[in-house]
Formats: sequence, C-alpha cells, structure tokens
Amino acid sequence: MQYDSCPTIAPFLGYMGVAASIVFANVGAAAGTARAGTGIMQSGIKSPELVWRNLIPIVMAGVNGIYGLITSIVILGSISAPVDGGYNQYSLYTGCAHLAAGLCCGLSGLGSGLCIGIAGDAAIMACGAYSKLFVAMVLVQVFAGNIALYGLIASIILSQQTYYCGGQ
Repeated sequence: MQYDSCPTIAPFLGYMGVAASIVFANVGAAAGTARAGTGIMQSGIKSPELVWRNLIPIVMAGVNGIYGLITSIVILGSISAPVDGGYNQYSLYTGCAHLAAGLCCGLSGLGSGLCIGIAGDAAIMACGAYSKLFVAMVLVQVFAGNIALYGLIASIILSQQTYYCGGQ
C-alpha cells in the first residue's frame, strides 16, 4: 500500500536538491575564481611579487564548491531506495526538505562566489596600488565567504528534517 505522503516523485526532489547544491555552489566558485583570477593576472603585470598574496579570493571562492559537495553528500546519504514491492519510505516532506537544503547551500554559494569575485578583483587592484589595504581585503573576503558558510549550516539543518512513511 502506497501512502499519499510518500509518492514516487519524492526521491526526485531529493536528487534535485543534490544537483542544485553542487551545481550552484560550483558555478559561484567558478565565477568568483574567474573574476578574481583575471584581476590577479592584470595586477601581476605591474606587481608580480604580489601575485601569491592576492590568491586569497581564489581560495575563498573554491571553498564554496566544497560546501556544495558536503551538502550533496549529506543529502545523498539520506535518500532511501524503495523497499521490496516498490514501497517508497522516502516522504514528500523529506524530499522537499532536501530540495530546500540543496537550494539553500547552492544559491548561498553562488551569491558568495559572485561577491568574492567582484570584491576580490577590486581589492587586488587596490592592494597593487597601496599594499596597506591587504588586511581590509582579507576581511572583505572572509565576510563574503561567510554567506556561503551560513548557507551550508542552514542546509545541514534542513537536510536533517525527515519523515518516514508508516508500514506497508
């Protein structure tokens, strides 16, 4: 007997949460890396000795992709396959929670990556002209990266929201 709270579409929502988490977070990481990377190369023409110091935005953007991977693994570990007879224990409630978790982490990572790239590019140029702005650059990057961290924490909390359907 199949319960209304456990339709066969429910695991699809969970897998969409997995995809949203990894895709959006990595698009943010790629966009941030591309934007900050071009800034590093441009500033490297005038100040090649600052290239290694200016890699902080690249590292910070890359962490966003790791957050998406962590969330995807947590969600994947919670998606259950149908048991014998085709009965699905994975509920619509759980599928929606996992979709929300994936979107939360992925879109936070996307926003954070864009912020890191734009602010990092400007900070790299500013540090090339005035090296005392390095500490300010690091602080801006940390606060921009915190956006993705908040999304990761919220997604882990959301991914723990589960409801299992009753017996067969």
